[in-house]
Parts: sequence; C-alpha cells; structure tokens
Amino acid sequence: MSDKALIDAVVVMLKAAPAVTAVAGQRVYATRPRLPTYPCVVVTRSEARSAGENDAVEHLLTLTCASRFGGPEEARALVAAVRAALHDARPTLVARRLVNLRVPYADVFAGADRETTLGIVRARAVTEAA
Repeated sequence: MSDKALIDAVVVMLKAAPAVTAVAGQRVYATRPRLPTYPCVVVTRSEARSAGENDAVEHLLTLTCASRFGGPEEARALVAAVRAALHDARPTLVARRLVNLRVPYADVFAGADRETTLGIVRARAVTEAA
C-alpha cells in the first residue's frame, strides 16, 4: 500500500469526524492548498518503511493544524480533535489490513509569522497484506 492510499483514508476519516469538522469544517487536505483558509489540517509529511514479516509497512504521518484565531485555543482544540479521531481508528483501506494506528505525539506552538498558531500531530500506522 502506498502512503497516498493511507493519507487519502485518513483525510476522509477526519472530514467525517464531528469534533474535527466543528473546528475546521471540511478543510482537511492531503496536500497544502495554495491559499489556505484557516483553520485547516494538512498532511505535511509522510514516511514508510518495512516493518518485518507479512509484508508489514510502518507509516509515519505528520499532520499540521493551522489557525489564525489570535491565540492558541483554536489550534489546541483542533489538535485534540485530530488526535482523538486518529488514535486507535480504523480507516477503510484497500488491499491492506490495518494492524494499528496510534498518535504518539502532538504539540502546539506559535508560527514564525506571529499570526498563525500551529499544531503538529504525528501518527504511526502499521499495515500488512490483506
């Protein structure tokens, strides 16, 4: 399975998560839009590597939550919603079986432009042949 298939499944799942849509609406993207509307969630990094037997693959995804609310509250709420939606979730995959999906790390911080508050959510998924 490619990272793209997992990313697409995660985006669909987040767009259907009530807590995420309450903050970001449908602004959850697999790639950064040219002119984003805030708040939004973007998959900004993906990595995949072999994880041993059964054609297992470990996927590491970084999702960036961005807000221009004027403080960290909205970004914190969005990070919490994304984290809750992803941890132990079961997105629908084609031709692969999801072994697990975890969120081991999340952080919220001020952006360099001093207007944007950013949140990082790192997710780890392991898949194997179906």
